Amino acid sequence: MESLLRQSRSMCPFLSKTSPATLRSLSTTTASHDASPGGGSMSNLQVYARRCPIMGKALAVQSARTGNTVLAGAYGGMRAYHSRAGRAGLHTSASKEAQAVDIENFRAKQVPFPQAAKPVVARAQHPVGAPSKPKVAKFDYDGFYEKELDKKHKDKSYRYFNNINRLAKEFPRAHMASKEEKVTVWCSNDYLGMGRNPHVLKTMHETLDTYGAGAGGTRNISGHNQHAVGLESTIAKLHAKEGALVFSSCYVANDATLATLGSKLPDCVILSDSLNHASMIQGIRHSGAKKMVFKHNDVADLEAKLASLPPEVPKIIAFESVYSMCGSIGPIEEICDLAEKYGALTFLDEVHAVGMYGPHGAGVAEHLDYEAHAAGKPAGTIMDRIDIITGTLGKAYGCVGGYIAGSAKLVDTIRSLAPGFIFTTSLPPATMAGAKTAIEYQMNYQGDRRLQQLHTRAVKDSLNAKDIPVIPNPSHIIPVLVGNAQVAKQASDLLLEDWGIYVQAINYPTVPVGQERLRITPTPGHVREYRDHLVKALDSVWTQLGIKRTSEWAAEGGFIGVGEADKAEEPPLWTDKQLGVDDVLKEIKAGRGAVGVLESILEKERKATAQAVSAAA
Repeated sequence: MESLLRQSRSMCPFLSKTSPATLRSLSTTTASHDASPGGGSMSNLQVYARRCPIMGKALAVQSARTGNTVLAGAYGGMRAYHSRAGRAGLHTSASKEAQAVDIENFRAKQVPFPQAAKPVVARAQHPVGAPSKPKVAKFDYDGFYEKELDKKHKDKSYRYFNNINRLAKEFPRAHMASKEEKVTVWCSNDYLGMGRNPHVLKTMHETLDTYGAGAGGTRNISGHNQHAVGLESTIAKLHAKEGALVFSSCYVANDATLATLGSKLPDCVILSDSLNHASMIQGIRHSGAKKMVFKHNDVADLEAKLASLPPEVPKIIAFESVYSMCGSIGPIEEICDLAEKYGALTFLDEVHAVGMYGPHGAGVAEHLDYEAHAAGKPAGTIMDRIDIITGTLGKAYGCVGGYIAGSAKLVDTIRSLAPGFIFTTSLPPATMAGAKTAIEYQMNYQGDRRLQQLHTRAVKDSLNAKDIPVIPNPSHIIPVLVGNAQVAKQASDLLLEDWGIYVQAINYPTVPVGQERLRITPTPGHVREYRDHLVKALDSVWTQLGIKRTSEWAAEGGFIGVGEADKAEEPPLWTDKQLGVDDVLKEIKAGRGAVGVLESILEKERKATAQAVSAAA
């Protein structure tokens, strides 16, 4: 019997963990509460056996056959439990002769009860204790994916990505899949070409060699270092704020900050411009706070909504300085006035403006008080009145990452509460060191942004001269209206395939349906040769595809600023005096074309920029 027990233990988890003494005790003690169907008492071992999915079935079969469920001793039960016969029925003989026969049958793996063979086959098809699962309907995930993608294809909003590889030494040139297939990039957000700046690259190389590729984790665990501290100090200085906090991107910065403030401030209401970036919209949604959307740049609509709210309710006005798809400028000073009147916080996204505006490149808020900031007197300026400024390191500064800047308490609150900061791996040391260098470079040198502005003016003038519909704006963005998603994609493809020009088509949901466009962004590197090629290509593509020109939009009454006779054109944010061209205006008045005058200035600025970059390297 001991031999049988040893064999049984190798098959049964319960027996393998239970000592022989315990088994004997269980087989000889009577259960106090359980009774057999026949009314007799049961041992504790029988109680355990009835709970087993295999033994319980055997007991039930034997009970039906004999009228009682009494086991023939503990070891006999073990034998019945683990033999094939035990799965069909329980042998009740306790004689030594029967046990000996059973042991021999067990060792020979023979079935002692032929009549039990048929039930065994049946249970093999339907395992005891594991009934066959009914077939359940499952969600068609692949069908869902296909349906959603099919909708994108049908409304022509499906996004196609081109293989564009920017060449640092030749930017704005790039190559496609093959290095021999060169194109000119006209839609990069590396507005100043800082991604190739030798001073920035040198800093990044040195930091990479010393500190390695990654940060090692989140700032809270292993990613906090001198590079983060130095970068945040530089950002705070740039915006004349007490503190700053760096995120993995400005999308994350906007999302995390608005979500945290909106959820923590009691009964908070967030007022959002209708053209705000998706990151702010997502942050507001994540906050769970009440949202009120005001018409784009409409301060009257904003005030009406502010006035409808109780004075004691916390409020945040979220808006942008430069709206990247149309190039419009937010009414920052007027919004500050309303925020102070109604007790609201101001949340200003300067993503497309940092590096591009102001004497130090701090953005539009700095540019509006150009002289004061140039003199180093930020107190009382419009930028000083903004509570929260967000910006990016991935556009005009040529690196990657985002940030917020504000009061020390605000920054510490977001640092301590925002999951988007707490649980995100820190930017690598080389990236932060490079971004710090880029900011410092632009804080001390205006040549790149001035040259970019002059190139923008020249491109806008040249396109207008060809009747190509540029959506008017006072910024560095050049949105060229197409008005149809499919045609915009065709125009982008023709420019790339026939002219070696990369300009990505912009469609829904980035812009509303019917306002599809090409978005052109000159850089300091887009000299006259590239500009003439672009204008010629666009003129040809517009003719080839029959796209409406400005005069045709005007004949229909105009659309979103294009061809609208009664719409006053806003002057550029950078004035002639700030760009240093006011001294040549007399030449324009004397008959020289504006583009011709700008050309001489562009060449001068280009040389100055090249000298500064060379000196920095």
